[in-house]
Amino acid sequence: MVLLYTCYSLPTNLLRLLTGFNRRHHITAILASLHWFPLRIRIEFKILLITFKALLGLAQSYITEMLTPYEPVCSLRSLGGTLLAVPKWRLKSKADRPFAIRALLFWNDLPEEIMLADSVSSFKSLLKTHFYRLAFM
Repeated sequence: MVLLYTCYSLPTNLLRLLTGFNRRHHITAILASLHWFPLRIRIEFKILLITFKALLGLAQSYITEMLTPYEPVCSLRSLGGTLLAVPKWRLKSKADRPFAIRALLFWNDLPEEIMLADSVSSFKSLLKTHFYRLAFM
């Protein structure tokens, strides 16, 4: 956790220095004006991008093998086949989950129009727009 704080505080302090704002000025306004995401969202973006590439067959095979489509017991008309099956995992906190679990949970939380993107560039664009709305609006 200390490493994550250090990774977050160093760029924000540097950003304050470069923009001329003092420590009392909230960093979210600076990040929004520059279209920079907080560290948590940048990590989630990278995980989702790797997941999308794996679903298209553009990632390493060991990552692609972690992803299995969700198949419900009974047929559902509302299910478009875009969800991924999440195996049971028992640990105390969210931080203890491995990449395979986090990627599946992040993917299943996405809106369907982002999951159905037809290329990596359109996926990135839709995902950035989605995260900007979540982070700054």
